[in-house]
Amino acid sequence: MSRRLTLLLFAMLMSASALPQTRLASNANAAIDAYLESVVGQTFVPGVVALVTNADRTIYSVALGLEDVARGRAMREDAIFRIASMTKPVTAVAVMMLVEAGLVGLDDPVEQHLPGVVPTEVFASFDPASRRYTSRPAAMPVTVRHLLTNTSGLGYPWANATLFALIGSGQPSPSVTSLPLLFEPGSRWEYGESSRVLGTVVAALSGQSMEQFYKERIFDPLGMSDTGWTVSEEQRERLVTAHRRVGDRLVEIPNAAGPVGAAARGDGGLYSTAADYARFLRMLLNGGRAESGARLLSEESVALMGQNQIGDLRVELQQVADRSRAQPFPVGARRDSFGFGFQITGQHDDPELRSPGSMSWAGIQNTEFWLDPARGIGAVLLMQYLPFYDDTAIATLEGFERRIYRHLEREQ
Repeated sequence: MSRRLTLLLFAMLMSASALPQTRLASNANAAIDAYLESVVGQTFVPGVVALVTNADRTIYSVALGLEDVARGRAMREDAIFRIASMTKPVTAVAVMMLVEAGLVGLDDPVEQHLPGVVPTEVFASFDPASRRYTSRPAAMPVTVRHLLTNTSGLGYPWANATLFALIGSGQPSPSVTSLPLLFEPGSRWEYGESSRVLGTVVAALSGQSMEQFYKERIFDPLGMSDTGWTVSEEQRERLVTAHRRVGDRLVEIPNAAGPVGAAARGDGGLYSTAADYARFLRMLLNGGRAESGARLLSEESVALMGQNQIGDLRVELQQVADRSRAQPFPVGARRDSFGFGFQITGQHDDPELRSPGSMSWAGIQNTEFWLDPARGIGAVLLMQYLPFYDDTAIATLEGFERRIYRHLEREQ
C-alpha cells in the first residue's frame, strides 16, 4: 500500500464522521468506581482522577481520595495536577502547526534554525570510573523529525547511566545539550529532552514565547482554561500535593506558600486537569478540529502524528539511573513504535487493552493518557507521586484500562 493511501485511510479513521460512536455500558461506572476505590483504600495512593472520553463528550469521570492529605481535602474532578511529560504531545502539536505554516520542515536540521543548540558530536567512549569520554563528529545532523520521534541521541540524566554519571539528576533535569549525543541521530530510540529543544524551536520560529503560542494557538481554542505553566491564586486550592514514595509509605510534599509555577519548557512543566486534557484528546480524535469548530491541525498532520515514524526501530526499555525518580519504563517497550510525540501501541491480541495503533504518553508523577482511534476513545488517569512507573501505578493503569474495555460498546 502506498504511503499516500495509508495516510488517507488513517485520516479517515481519525475524522469524527468515521469514528465508531462509543459509550460505556450501564454497569461500567460501578465497576470502574469500585476498582479505583479499592486502589485508594488498599494501597498508598492517596487520590486519583480518572476520565474517559469519546469524540463528542466525556463518558466517565471520577475523583477519589484526597488531593491534600495534610489538610484532609477531598479530591475533586477539576483538581489540578503537574502533568510533566504529558506536555510533550502538546509540543508536538505546536511543531506540526509550524510545519503546516511552512516555517519549518520535518527534515530540516535543527542547526538551520537554532545554531549551536544541539550537539554535533557523538560519544565514542566513556569510562565510568574516571568519568572521562571521547567523542567524534556525528555522521548526520539532528533534524526536527529526530526530535519528534526521540531518535535524536539526546537523553535525560535520571534515565541514562552515562549522563547521570556526568551531570547527576535534578528537578527539572539539567540539560544534556552540552554533552555529545548518545548515538547517531536516527539509529536508536531513547527518551530524553528532544521536546525541550522543540519548545525552543516553537518560540524562535513563531516569534512568541512558548506561553503565548501554546495559550493562543492551543489552550484557548480548546477551552483548556486550567492548563499552563503557572497556577493562579484562584486555582491554588485545586492544586494536588505531590508525594514521594519512601519504602512502603508516601511522604507528602506540601504546596509552596507563594506563587506556583514552572519554567516554560517544551518537554514538561505544565499544570492541567483531566477535563482539560480530554479536550486535547478530543481534538485529535476529531482529526485536528476543536469542539468549537476551530481547526488546529489538518487531518493529514494528525494522521502523521499517529503513524509509526521510526521504521524498524522500537521503543526501548529505559533502565533508569535514578530509581528514586522512576522504575524501568515504558510498558510496550520492544514492541511499540513511535510517531510524532506519541508512543504507538504495537500488535497484540488482548481485547481488554488499548488497540494496536493507540497513541499514548505519560508524566513522571504517574499521570497517564492514551488515545485509541480504532475504538473511538481517549482516557486520562492522574495520580501525583514518585517514583514513576512503580508497580502500584502500573497495576492501577492496567486495572483501569481493562475495566474500560470490558464495558465499551457502540452507541445505537
